[in-house]
Amino acid sequence: MTAEPTNIEVEYGHDMTFVTFLDEEILDDAQIAELGERLRPVVQHNGNGELVLNFGHVRFMSSAMLGLLVRVHKNVRESAGRLKLCNLDAGIRRVFEITQLNKVFDIS
Repeated sequence: MTAEPTNIEVEYGHDMTFVTFLDEEILDDAQIAELGERLRPVVQHNGNGELVLNFGHVRFMSSAMLGLLVRVHKNVRESAGRLKLCNLDAGIRRVFEITQLNKVFDIS
């Protein structure tokens, strides 16, 4: 069974890129791998600007997605950019707290 593609919406602004995840669940490894491929050029285009990831639609995500976010954070920092996560569901926010990733990421 093939995973549905992960839907994202990307808006480029002056010194900022805004990415909205449109799916309610980000769980499947293939889906997360595809998402990594789709985010790579966004991170490159963003350069040293701010990259904002909007999780307003997301209610569930796997630990593999956390791994992807750590890699995206590393790539953004390497290009002197800034990464911000916003609109995290309370349950997802709690996972960031338990894993101490809330100290790594800028979460609003």
